[in-house]
Amino acid sequence: MSNRHLSRTLAMQTLYEWDFNGQKEKDLKNLLVYNLAEFAPGFDDKDFAQNLVEGVVKNIKEIDELIKKYATEWPLEQITVVDRNILRIGVYELKMDPEIPSKVAINEAIEVAKAFGGESSGKFVNGVLGAIYKEMETNGQIKE
Repeated sequence: MSNRHLSRTLAMQTLYEWDFNGQKEKDLKNLLVYNLAEFAPGFDDKDFAQNLVEGVVKNIKEIDELIKKYATEWPLEQITVVDRNILRIGVYELKMDPEIPSKVAINEAIEVAKAFGGESSGKFVNGVLGAIYKEMETNGQIKE
């Protein structure tokens, strides 16, 4: 597993815990530190995971609005906690992180969804992020 893929997994686990507990945890860094120690001892690319968590939380309102716009059949609170946080990371990387190529953001989110979500999570995540990608493509916003 690549360092960035593991970072995305750890970010998803951290955001899952935060979201599951009603987004009450103020110090997400402590949650991430715990998850790093528990699930990836000796991991040396902690900054990428931390940047993902911080980026998602900083932009959560805009991210959630995009999810609502493109997952029209699913109210945000009815999307499973795992899928919702995978989508949040995917939307953040796709729309707000200038370093991550658009297709990489989508593919990574799909892989995490297949590994941690339900039977149809990969297709669901692909559908939502794919719709966002199409609009970005129309507007000339694709990152290579």
